[in-house]
Amino acid sequence: MRQTRQFQRRKEDFLCQHCGKNVKGSGYTDHCPVCLWSQHVDINPGDRQNKCCGLMEPQEIELGHGEYFIHYRCQKCGFCHRVRAAAGDSPEEIMKLVKN
Repeated sequence: MRQTRQFQRRKEDFLCQHCGKNVKGSGYTDHCPVCLWSQHVDINPGDRQNKCCGLMEPQEIELGHGEYFIHYRCQKCGFCHRVRAAAGDSPEEIMKLVKN
């Protein structure tokens, strides 16, 4: 069960486990800006306490309040959640996820 969402900022660089891109983290970076994939590493945002570590596949894009949100599903455990798209995210990858 999820605990109270307590954001923990972590400025970390990482290697995308899906496309191999070296990603420079800003402290708010939670997915690869090239392929949009993520990794299931948090229980609460930024805590890095989840032992699943499965790859989070981007499923679809939602537009809300003038912003894009990426919906994810963990390939290992099936957990679903959404995050705000970042300014540097690939517009081409975002458009691939838009449902017609």
